[in-house]
Amino acid sequence: MNEEFQQALKAEDLEAIRRFPKADLHNHGWAGADPASVAAILGTKCAPLDRRLASMAEMHEWANQNFGNPDPKLRPQLFEAAFVRAAKDGLVRFELGDDVWATTLDGSADNVTNILKRAHQRGAPDVEWIPQLGMSRHCRIEDIRRWMEPFLELDFYQTLDLSGEEFAQPIENFKPLYRLAKSNGLRLKAHVGEWGDADSVWQAVEELELDEVQHGIAAANSPAVMRFLAEHRIRLNICPTSNLMLGRVETLASHPIRKLFNAGVRVTVNTDDMAMFGQSVSHEFLNLYKAGCLNEKELDQIRENGLSD
Repeated sequence: MNEEFQQALKAEDLEAIRRFPKADLHNHGWAGADPASVAAILGTKCAPLDRRLASMAEMHEWANQNFGNPDPKLRPQLFEAAFVRAAKDGLVRFELGDDVWATTLDGSADNVTNILKRAHQRGAPDVEWIPQLGMSRHCRIEDIRRWMEPFLELDFYQTLDLSGEEFAQPIENFKPLYRLAKSNGLRLKAHVGEWGDADSVWQAVEELELDEVQHGIAAANSPAVMRFLAEHRIRLNICPTSNLMLGRVETLASHPIRKLFNAGVRVTVNTDDMAMFGQSVSHEFLNLYKAGCLNEKELDQIRENGLSD
C-alpha cells in the first residue's frame, strides 16, 4: 500500500496520481491511444464519447462515424500512440494486442507481431508489455482457429481474450480454442457479464477455464457467483467509464465494483477503449474516488491488484 498514492487521491491531484505505478489490463488494440492522438493520425475530428449509449450496436455506429476504417498503413502509428499513452499515464504493466483476424490486414502473424513489437519499443520500451491475442465472438470458430494457430506458433503471446457481441454464439463453442491456447501456456480471459447475467460469468469461467474476466460486473447481482469468483481468485478487469457510457451502470457512485470488492472478489480498474471514452487509468481511479464509490485505501489495494498476476 502506498500512502502517497492515497494522499494524491484525497488531494484530487491527477498529475500526482499519474506518477504512481498502475496497470491497464483491459483495452483494445490501437483504441488504447488517447483521442487527440488518434484524431491527429487519422486526420479526423474525433473526440471522446459525450453521450450515453444503449447497446453495442450504437457503440459500433459511433466508432464507425468517428474512426471509420483506418488505412492499414496507419496501424503502426496508432499502436505506437497507445504505448505512448501508457507511459504518460504511469503504467508499468500494459496488456495490449490485436485480434487474430488482423492477419487479413497485415498479411501474416509475423507482420502483426512485428508492428506491435516496434510500437512498444518506440512508444514505451520501459513499460512491461503483456502481448495479448484477441478473438471476435461473431467470427466462425474454424476461421478463428485458422487465424490463431500461426500466432501460437510464434510462442510470444501471453494471454487470450474473447470480445464482441456477448450473445453472438454460445460460450461453449469456444472451448476447443481455449483448450488449444491453454496447451500453449496462455493465460485465459473473456468478455462476459457486461451485457449478460451473473450465471453467464460462472458458466464462462467453468466452460473456458478462465483465469480472468473482462468486465464481469453482472456477478455483483449474485452472492453465490461472487463467492465462486472470490474462492477461485478469478480477477475481474473492470472499466468504470465504459460501463457508465454504455448504460451498464446508472452512476459511478453505484458502480458494482463496490459490491464485488466487499465480497472479496479481486478487481482491477482499466480503460477499455480510451480513444472512445477519453479516460486514462489515473482518471478512472480519481473518478471512482470523487464519486464516493471507493475510498483511497480501497483504491490503492485495487491498484496493487493489477501489478501482478
